[in-house]
Amino acid sequence: MILVFVEHGPDGLVDTSLETLRFARDLGAAGGGIAVDAVGVGIAGFAAELGAHGVRTAYDVGGDDVAAYSGSGWAAGILTAREMAGAVVITGAGTQRGNEVLAHAAARVDAPMAANVVSFSGLAPFVVTRQVMGGAALEDMRLGHRPAIFSVAGHAVEASEIGGSAAHVVAVDPLLRPEDLVARVVSTAAGEADQSGNLKTARVVVGGGRGAGGPDGFGAVDELAGLLGATVGVSRVVTSLGWRPHHEQVGQTGSRISPELYIPCGISGAIQHWAGCSSSKAILAINTDAEAPMVTKATYAVVGDMHEVLPAIIEAIKNR
Repeated sequence: MILVFVEHGPDGLVDTSLETLRFARDLGAAGGGIAVDAVGVGIAGFAAELGAHGVRTAYDVGGDDVAAYSGSGWAAGILTAREMAGAVVITGAGTQRGNEVLAHAAARVDAPMAANVVSFSGLAPFVVTRQVMGGAALEDMRLGHRPAIFSVAGHAVEASEIGGSAAHVVAVDPLLRPEDLVARVVSTAAGEADQSGNLKTARVVVGGGRGAGGPDGFGAVDELAGLLGATVGVSRVVTSLGWRPHHEQVGQTGSRISPELYIPCGISGAIQHWAGCSSSKAILAINTDAEAPMVTKATYAVVGDMHEVLPAIIEAIKNR
């Protein structure tokens, strides 16, 4: 049995968790029909959606001690569910929480963990391929320990429903040790609205980088995005300089996107940024440097100043 750690937020199940369920189903099918179950904190209310994504049983981890996030506490819940289900594989989305929780689980059972897996190439032995160096390279890793533990990189596969009845919900009372709750969330405070979900699901993204020149240099980027019904994304240096909010950042430490079209303007394309946008179906780069990594890797490129090219594109769109 394959056990998938599922995350959820105010808008429901996290998209990357649904992608991981698809990855687990593919793995289960390759293994001769191995069943897929889910585990998570407070997932009882998602039984119908989980069932539609192929989940047979949903292990709902509960209790006041783990109601708020705790990496080690949630890992304890996963391992308790694993004992109940007899899982030979534990996986989850390669999010910040997913990687942390799975790493805690791996440490508790003295097993290796493969982070950011994009595919599997063998079952006997079990071999996975994962992203390393910010997605600039791929590495094959053999997971001989049971349970095999790994996280799945965002957009490695597309989520899909297969129908089916609601998952059977089983309550899990995690076996906690005092040290499991040394680090945990004790309070939260409202901050800047996080709109990264819009960026991750956008069909078109218009990006802006250092070439914008400053916070006032994004007028054309915003206008083009509005005309195309697109979402704005930016490079890390832009958020580091305080020109734009962090939730707009694309890259290894921001959002990983997979739009139909990405238009990076004035973005050189460092490895960390490329890790976040390489899944784009098509890339139209605009940059003054013809040798910039983003230009050389793009599907299409315009070598020129974004402050001259974007107004021309905007005018052409308005004329149509």
